[in-house]
Amino acid sequence: MPEPVSRLLDYRLDGYLPADDRVEDDFDFVTMTEEDFTPLAVHHTARDSYFLFHNGAAVWGGPETPPYVALHITRDLAERTFRFGANAHSPVPLGQRWLIERGCPPRSALVVRPDGTRPSDAVTAGLEGQLRTNPGGRYEVLRHVNHSWDNWTLTRDTHPDAAEGPYRVFFERTDHHLDTYTIRERGFSTAETAMRWIADTTFPFPTTAPAPVVVSRAEAAVARSPRAPARLAVPPNPVTAPHPTATGAVRPGRGRS
Repeated sequence: MPEPVSRLLDYRLDGYLPADDRVEDDFDFVTMTEEDFTPLAVHHTARDSYFLFHNGAAVWGGPETPPYVALHITRDLAERTFRFGANAHSPVPLGQRWLIERGCPPRSALVVRPDGTRPSDAVTAGLEGQLRTNPGGRYEVLRHVNHSWDNWTLTRDTHPDAAEGPYRVFFERTDHHLDTYTIRERGFSTAETAMRWIADTTFPFPTTAPAPVVVSRAEAAVARSPRAPARLAVPPNPVTAPHPTATGAVRPGRGRS
């Protein structure tokens, strides 16, 4: 028989039970390192809760463990039970996209970065917007690699304009002296050549800007606005879709990948 959920963070589950033993076990696993979760975005309705966390325990999982966890909790108001979905992401816009696809309002998915950094330029804000909206479902995420202040995300781009370089690497570098981060992209003909480029730590930073991207007024305002430290007025609460296997749910446990 499932037990009532009691956690450090407020998941808005008072009076609700896991829908079955599998949900209970999976929720226990996903939240086992919740003391390392920093809430970046939170949105609630009566039925649903959406969360994007930075998982500080991801460093124990190795360079291919994405550091951001998206959670979506769905409550059955009549039965007083809940189910949930979870997925780990890098970079942030991919976690935002996952939540938006499950019903989170786009503006509610905007985040405060855990390190207080902001986009360094309009190109960075535009690329974040592309990843967040994923127009036409064009990007399929294949792999993540994280090292100190740098991270790489390998995607397959299905857009016809990317036919000669369909394997796109989105590279993000953080400058803590300026409190900014910069994102650039580069295309490759095969996934193997992209991974060789990622593995070569002597590669030059891709400073050439990609093709112009459309930045909405809201995106531009976010890019210009100073970012506050990683504190939200609302405590963290996970979001859920049915069962954490939705879109390849990743279990963010300490020392696990």
